[in-house]
Amino acid sequence: MRTDRIETPIATADDPRWARIVARDRSADGAFWYSVATTGVYCRPSCPSRTARPDNVTIHATLAAARATGARPCRRCNPDGASTREQGAAIIAAACRTIAAAERPPSLTALAAAAGLSPGYFHRLFKAETGLTPRAYAAAHRAGRVRAQLADGASVTEAIYGAGYGSNGRFYAEATGLLGMTPGRYRAGGTDETLRFAIAQSALGAILVASSDAGVAAILLGDDPDALARDLQDRFPHARLIGGDAAYEALVATVVGFVEAPGTGLALPLDIRGTAFQQRVWQALRAIPAGTTASYTEVAARIGAPNAVRAVAGACAANALAVAIPCHRVVRSDGGLSGYRWGVARKRALLNREARQAGR
Repeated sequence: MRTDRIETPIATADDPRWARIVARDRSADGAFWYSVATTGVYCRPSCPSRTARPDNVTIHATLAAARATGARPCRRCNPDGASTREQGAAIIAAACRTIAAAERPPSLTALAAAAGLSPGYFHRLFKAETGLTPRAYAAAHRAGRVRAQLADGASVTEAIYGAGYGSNGRFYAEATGLLGMTPGRYRAGGTDETLRFAIAQSALGAILVASSDAGVAAILLGDDPDALARDLQDRFPHARLIGGDAAYEALVATVVGFVEAPGTGLALPLDIRGTAFQQRVWQALRAIPAGTTASYTEVAARIGAPNAVRAVAGACAANALAVAIPCHRVVRSDGGLSGYRWGVARKRALLNREARQAGR
């Protein structure tokens, strides 16, 4: 007697993808398509057309399968072309390249005109894709150029004008916020900068927290407290490191509490130091909700640089603020947990703790 089971197609109304079609979920574009028997067209999930009856709809895993039905592409959602999200990402990626190539930051009006959009819509789209406003992105990029020139031995004045600042006064008004210290001290490698630090124990092992006057500059995890202290010295070789007092240890306890319960949030100022690209990536990571994950590919798309997957992974590896900038929420496209500088076991533990707290 044959016992082979023949799988029957799931009814559209019972298919979990149907809810995403009803919601016109743009994030589903590219994941699947659907065809409508009564109109003879196939669409992307975000199609703005009137929702068809589910018994007239067939959901397809590939674009080729939708085409094979003999239906024609919908004129409203253009399922054969780039999705609205992909178009937006391409527009912002081009704007980012324009900002990077310009001697002085282009105005919002100029950037919007080049994209063929209104300034208001362009501003919203830019922030949605990168996590930064065009002005903040341009400022971060210029700060990166200043850092690079100072590191190459340029004088402070040369670095200021080389980065496109029109005057010394304007740069010095922003310098401490951009560099984390005065330009002279930055050029000297952080000489005379003071960092307070303390080491505590958490469920994930030893944790080192260090702060500058601007905020928390490092959160390091590991098994060996001495190794963490050496890591801090390597990251800030010219800074003066001093042990935190009782008040500072209370701040460290706050960070430890955040590690134990990430959903509580970390209401502390952060001293985030990185290139313009790294800051874009880190801003995107901070937008990933606790209890969820995103792939390196998804993060690259969210910052308007879909081809920069390896650079995104590099930015995650360069992160010095464990948990506060949640690089542990970034996984491979297949869901695999790799590439965490503080160990895959800690990454898994953090994700499991967040999932439990979020009720997932």
